[in-house]
Amino acid sequence: MAGLGNPGQEYVGTRHNVGFLVADELARRSACQFSFNTKWNSKVAACGGRTILKPQTFMNLSGEAVADYARYFKLERGEIMVIIDDASLPLGALRLRRSGTAGGHNGLESILVHLGSEAVPRLRVGIGAPEGRGLHDHVLGKFEPDEMPALQEAVSRAADAFEFANARGIEAAMNQFNQKPQEP
Repeated sequence: MAGLGNPGQEYVGTRHNVGFLVADELARRSACQFSFNTKWNSKVAACGGRTILKPQTFMNLSGEAVADYARYFKLERGEIMVIIDDASLPLGALRLRRSGTAGGHNGLESILVHLGSEAVPRLRVGIGAPEGRGLHDHVLGKFEPDEMPALQEAVSRAADAFEFANARGIEAAMNQFNQKPQEP
């Protein structure tokens, strides 16, 4: 699993770092610790037969670390789950997909390019749409205090979704966790 974000203190708490928050929650649940691995340029936690990566490249270069790791361990693309933020989803909404385009997310685009395929499972975590500011400022902005309960719930549900997908498969997880359209 690769949780995406930007390294450095200045990015802690930003919307773009939701993938790191979910990775941290998964490691916490398994009582695993991250350590920096220079070979993958990532913080890595080995948790009971699975590995959690937090690439320490900037978001737009995440594919380098993820692809190097996948090639070294001969992982199939379907064995990798990428967790990212998504400004097109409401805050807290989840969207699991088996494959597809990057949908404008530069970190996911980097991974798809470096792996040479769109067949990479991903879990998008909604961070809400920008209101009154550009997308760049929005994703690099910090969550507002009144958004923190929804963020904490989203991180917990995203970790649940990953664990569910890991145990029962991505199709079952999609049915369980993807936001359903509201009835009129």
